[in-house]
Amino acid sequence: MQQNHRLWILPVLLTLVTAAAATGWISRSAPQSAMSSAATKFLESLSPPLRVKAALAFDDNFRQDWHYIPRARAGIGFTELSDEQKIAARQLMRSALSSQGMHKVEEIMLLESVLHEIEKGSGPRRDPLDYSIAIFGSPMAGPWGWKLEGHHISLNFTGAGESTTVTPAFLGANPAEVRQGPRAGVRVLAAEEDLARELLASLTVAQRAEAIIATSAPADILATPGRGLGEIAATGLPVSVMDAPQRKLLGRLLSEFAGNLKHELASQELDRINKAGIENVRFAWMGSDRRGEGHYYRLSGPTFVIEYDNTQNNANHVHTVWRDRERDFGRDLLKEHLEHGHGEKK
Repeated sequence: MQQNHRLWILPVLLTLVTAAAATGWISRSAPQSAMSSAATKFLESLSPPLRVKAALAFDDNFRQDWHYIPRARAGIGFTELSDEQKIAARQLMRSALSSQGMHKVEEIMLLESVLHEIEKGSGPRRDPLDYSIAIFGSPMAGPWGWKLEGHHISLNFTGAGESTTVTPAFLGANPAEVRQGPRAGVRVLAAEEDLARELLASLTVAQRAEAIIATSAPADILATPGRGLGEIAATGLPVSVMDAPQRKLLGRLLSEFAGNLKHELASQELDRINKAGIENVRFAWMGSDRRGEGHYYRLSGPTFVIEYDNTQNNANHVHTVWRDRERDFGRDLLKEHLEHGHGEKK
């Protein structure tokens, strides 16, 4: 039965907002203009010494040096910002993230306080403000980018011309479910688990045999920093053999990840997946199908890899990542910008 895949795989598509109406910049898309404007206002809010820390060269090594562990980072930390500057920083975050995305990010940051209480000082430094923002290049001209990073968060945006890329995008949660204290019951990344479990439960015996590619889950995501995606094959159950309700579930799961972004950014990413051949997207599961036991799943296709892993801390510690096979840190975008925007060849 033929399906109009676009109806179920792009539920967050909205009418494009004209950039000129919002900012007067005809040459840039709405997301690019919004982020450029917010990044500029954030930098303008900083004193000269802080601006030197926050504003880095586009080719600075830190732009592509991403990670999600507690460690020292370049850029300007929230601990160094005044209230006014924190407001400007969050405006920059909102220029790229949806309300859903902002909620997840800020809840992940607040989990540092939960970890502080659990560990009683025995672990690394835990501080909900121990997150940094770095801006690379000039937001007003030429290729540029920005990064929000800290424990369990690494969001990387790159802009060139009218286009913006949004990967690598990492969000994690420890604990995945808070089990004690005032925030008991909080599950920051609940939908990422629940939708995947619903999809797994919907599969027939034959489909499960194809989707479950290993009985043990890996200790972490496979698409870790520094690892290319060429060796992470698109394996598992293909969309082409799913029925309509299963396809709808997979579309909701994809949209949960994309929905962390502003509508237009989410739509462009889902449209890119769809155009590359949604029938080639696969769903793979590893580990137990019982709640509270280690498990992992992967959505993969010609252009992307999305991973979810929950094995650490007795399967109460989630890592998720979304990476693009061609456009991480704007690599393919920058090549197109040089070749078509400036007439240059790499």
